[in-house]
Amino acid sequence: MYKKLSFRDLPIKTLFSRLGLGAFFLISACSASPENDTWLISNIVLVDGTGADAHKASVRISGAKIVSVGNLTAGTKEKVLNGNGLVLAPGFIDSHSHHDRGMFETPSMIAVTNQGVTTIIVGQDGFSQIPLSKFYNSLENNPVAVNVGSYTGHNSLRSAVMPATDIRRPATPDEVHDMVSMLETDIKNGSFGLSSGLGYETGVFSDRAELLSLAKANAAMGGRYISHIRNENTDMADAINEVIEIGRETHGPVQVSHIKVGTKKLWGTANDYIRLLDSARAEGIDITADIYPYTYWQTTMRILFPNKNYTDPEPISMHFKETLSPSGVIVQRFMPDPTLEGLTIADIAHTKGTDPVTTYMNLMGQVLAYEKSNPDAEHVESIIGTSMSEDDVESFLKWAHSNICSDGLDGGHPRGYGTFTRVLGHYVREKKSLSLESAIHKMSGMTAEHLGLEKRGLIKPGYAADLVLLNPTTVADMATVLEPKALSKGIENVWVNGTLVYKNGKSTGASPGQIIKPSPVSVP
Repeated sequence: MYKKLSFRDLPIKTLFSRLGLGAFFLISACSASPENDTWLISNIVLVDGTGADAHKASVRISGAKIVSVGNLTAGTKEKVLNGNGLVLAPGFIDSHSHHDRGMFETPSMIAVTNQGVTTIIVGQDGFSQIPLSKFYNSLENNPVAVNVGSYTGHNSLRSAVMPATDIRRPATPDEVHDMVSMLETDIKNGSFGLSSGLGYETGVFSDRAELLSLAKANAAMGGRYISHIRNENTDMADAINEVIEIGRETHGPVQVSHIKVGTKKLWGTANDYIRLLDSARAEGIDITADIYPYTYWQTTMRILFPNKNYTDPEPISMHFKETLSPSGVIVQRFMPDPTLEGLTIADIAHTKGTDPVTTYMNLMGQVLAYEKSNPDAEHVESIIGTSMSEDDVESFLKWAHSNICSDGLDGGHPRGYGTFTRVLGHYVREKKSLSLESAIHKMSGMTAEHLGLEKRGLIKPGYAADLVLLNPTTVADMATVLEPKALSKGIENVWVNGTLVYKNGKSTGASPGQIIKPSPVSVP
């Protein structure tokens, strides 16, 4: 009997050498003769997405499905792809993505396929297309390279039913009723449920009663709830407790978006929040989180104004003292004056001879004036800010119930092109914070479970042939703040629904992506 091998126990190069001696562990075997329309991926190290130990195997594909996994022999007329001893994993599932921006202009979706992602879930942070059927109709008529699913955004619902001139307040019961009706229609059409962005307009003006009413209706309809919480810094515990309370009251699954400790004064407290989450789970609340592997974020300049009063310098002063420094805030996009893009607030303040708070306020004023003069302009500005510690990121990554997400889009923050490969290169190979099997589980099988996806996220017979062939000794993210679209290394091939979409650093031009819809949640 061979000794069972694991990436946890051996260095990757040693493991590959040992596996070459003939150890061959089977998941399943198929004795039937392969059909002519099947093809075989042979000579691979299988990491199947369950978290189980890596082992040698072959995988047979027929059409868009996996039909068998194990010690397989190719048929005489069967196409064979030699994996050359590389790792075959389930295609990665991005549970929190903004890559729908511009997807129809770039259907190759190379931003995500270059890092091994085969499915993205959008409609995040409280923003989505309303009604969702319009977005799905566009996808049916204009398919892209990867699978796409969507939540329904709380902020978008508010904008659809509340007067634009009177939206900075909680919704009335009648307005909540109208939002519930629209949410119900979306869920019937395949929405994953309700997403909230409680740090953004206009969700920041909702109260807990409004949110709970919507969340209860959402759960009753079989939807999930995912939240960019109200506060990721000074009042983070209270913000997480709001999500916990929604899970407690609705009995449905809830998820904290891109969990982080976003203020310097609280660095080192990640495990305190993990204990809070574990306590809720022990109570029976199905609460999880997703996380991206960076210490810096990207969002709108508005995020530093908690009360959305853009003439009040006090919160900016507070943030620069307690949360992040002016030298750690980069202007990533600034349509009023693109020459400022790439500069820090400290740089701009120095050039203009003003202090950082005044500089930030002046920039915000330019944004508001630009938006007034250009009412159809979208995504007028964004900033990248460093406010997290590496130790806290690592603690959240290791939590048993956190899956990996990008929170990314095509450009700007390097997470848009490098999240999943960064985990594999930096946190698996270099830091050994996670085993390869655990990391891939957090990118595939666990994510599918959190989303309620059936027959995706694992390499098993009957599952969708969403696959990634990667080299664990070289896989790495290359995207940086200065070069956010640099392609990753070590991702050799990516298949979506059995069709090759990415090979050797290039898109194949295929668009086999499908609209992804979840299984409804059964609420007690």
